[in-house]
Amino acid sequence: MTKEKRGLFVGGRLLLFAAWVVLLAADAAAQRIDLLPSQAKAIGRRLWQNESGGTLSGLTAWNAGEDFASLGIGHFIWYPTGVHGPFEESFPQLLQFLERRGVSLPGWLAEARSCPWPDRRAFLAAADSSRMRELRSLLAETVGEQTQFAIERLDGSLPKMLTAVPPGERARIERNFRALEAAPAGLFALVDYVNFKGDGTFPTERYRGEGWGLLDVLQAMEPGPALPSFRRAARLVLERRVQNAPPGRHEERWLRGWLNRVDGYREGNAG
Repeated sequence: MTKEKRGLFVGGRLLLFAAWVVLLAADAAAQRIDLLPSQAKAIGRRLWQNESGGTLSGLTAWNAGEDFASLGIGHFIWYPTGVHGPFEESFPQLLQFLERRGVSLPGWLAEARSCPWPDRRAFLAAADSSRMRELRSLLAETVGEQTQFAIERLDGSLPKMLTAVPPGERARIERNFRALEAAPAGLFALVDYVNFKGDGTFPTERYRGEGWGLLDVLQAMEPGPALPSFRRAARLVLERRVQNAPPGRHEERWLRGWLNRVDGYREGNAG
């Protein structure tokens, strides 16, 4: 085979592979999660409970040791101007989602390009400001929309995860995902975890090269009943994250709460 023909052959195989990947992602995306209103309401209520005890004040939080605000029922991340942390920023995506749904945002919020409070101290000092009250009111009135955003975020995670792993791993990842999706408590575990720790495809969400997102948990699952396997895998992944974290972050302070959260992924706890 000449060098030119070999190049055409290799190029053709790469194009076929790329097309296959696109078709695989499209097929996964086509199988959308379809919930009854009562199911969506239950998921939103539990998501809010897990993040902040279902409290109004918990809709606007800034945790100690973090450099971003955590907002809404899913504690969606919002960075201040000039801050570019390793974690995926999701609150601007939520605002865009709300606007597409016809929700009217306060003018200052619609125009904001980043979190207007520069750090945790400024954020806490503004707890009773008109802007913060306006923000909490908006978040309290859009629990349904935030729930749908969280579900759609999960919906979009599967094709991303499948394209992020080698071809030989894809069938097992999708099988684990579908097994969890089929059970009410398993579906909540998926929605909650992807909003809690991401889908695992964001390149900077790694410590020492190892991630802690949904993809990492699905990869760590062992054969057997899906929900207990997911709980065990999530514990392993979160404990590994704390072990790998930079010492200065002191992530061990959060581990007990994280493990309690994933331990709640049980049948009978779907909503």
